[in-house]
Amino acid sequence: MLVCPLTKTRLTLSADKRELISVAARLAFPIVKGVPLLSLDEARTVDPEALRRLPELKGSPD
Repeated sequence: MLVCPLTKTRLTLSADKRELISVAARLAFPIVKGVPLLSLDEARTVDPEALRRLPELKGSPD
């Protein structure tokens, strides 16, 4: 299982399968040519509202 390098929590695959998302850190790590780039330098910040729209989180308590 891949985990966030910052929080050590589970990563979620984005709907378009182009990023691994750390909900806890609010970061998205790109997947380039099938390889996840789990460097904090490569990650982008994810808007909290976008996190709520993730299919895995719908219906989950906040």
